Amino acid sequence: MEQRLVLSSSPHIRSTDSISRIMRDVVIALTPAALYGFYRFGLPAIMVTLVSILTAVGTEALIQKLKGQEVTINDWSAVVTGLLLAMNMPASSPWWLAVIGSAFAIAIVKHAFGGLGHNFMNPALAARAMLMASWPVRMTAWTQPGAFPVDAVSTATPLAMLKETYQFNIAEAMSNASYNVPSLWQVFEGNVGGSLGETSALLLILGGLYLVWRKVISIRIPAIFIGTVAVLTFFMGGFEPMLTLYDLFAGGLMLGAFFMATDYASSPINPRGQVIFAVGCGLLTAVIRFYGGYPEGVSYSILLMNVAAPLIERYTTPRVFGGGKA
Repeated sequence: MEQRLVLSSSPHIRSTDSISRIMRDVVIALTPAALYGFYRFGLPAIMVTLVSILTAVGTEALIQKLKGQEVTINDWSAVVTGLLLAMNMPASSPWWLAVIGSAFAIAIVKHAFGGLGHNFMNPALAARAMLMASWPVRMTAWTQPGAFPVDAVSTATPLAMLKETYQFNIAEAMSNASYNVPSLWQVFEGNVGGSLGETSALLLILGGLYLVWRKVISIRIPAIFIGTVAVLTFFMGGFEPMLTLYDLFAGGLMLGAFFMATDYASSPINPRGQVIFAVGCGLLTAVIRFYGGYPEGVSYSILLMNVAAPLIERYTTPRVFGGGKA
């Protein structure tokens, strides 16, 4: 039989990865922390999560139908957006808040700029920032784990307790039993007030390492982000190792570092750019936590660096091999 040479266009090296496989892995990685949040906060947390996911998927399908595009809700990207938004909301949030947030994330942040891969910032974080600016009281109505109904016992997050009451004096905070500041183990394990993504640092770390193992993300951004926060907290907090550990495990640092700062579309793709991006996220997080008016800075730091990502890419992209100087 005659043998023919078949020529085809690049790329000649193909990957077996797909969007749906990557997004499913993200959902799998987030599932243990989400289930733990359901266990701690009960039915209201489940309802917020379901409403957020269903709204995100429904909004994506509706927009693609209206635009005459193929409906791609089976790629799981809308599910990830809805789940991440729910992980950033209080368990006591009303259903309509989740609807507005998810619809904004998909319709405005994602599809208004061209759809998947074209969003210049993380949709879930942008939606959280919008909800925080519009309904700050509802978005900071944290509840104590195990309090049923969830609006029965309000509480402050561990970072808020340290910042507002003790000015990051960890020794005084731990010694004052009247204010009931959670222990380091409670913060690490997740028995604290806050959003689903502020509960179990342990399960979020395990989920992030699963993504690294599956090669969905690189360890570069999470490690440098967390390391930068650790170093700055150690110096800003008066060289207190306990405060450094507390600051790492409390709040949304693990969720942000592993699951949102690593978003493909809104973070740099080259190694040098990722280093600059991660250091910037860590620097802004520490500065906002210590000197800003808000006890948590992860969301805003990532959003600010998302906006700076194109500029970082421009000045860190390596020259094409064989190409001339600009």
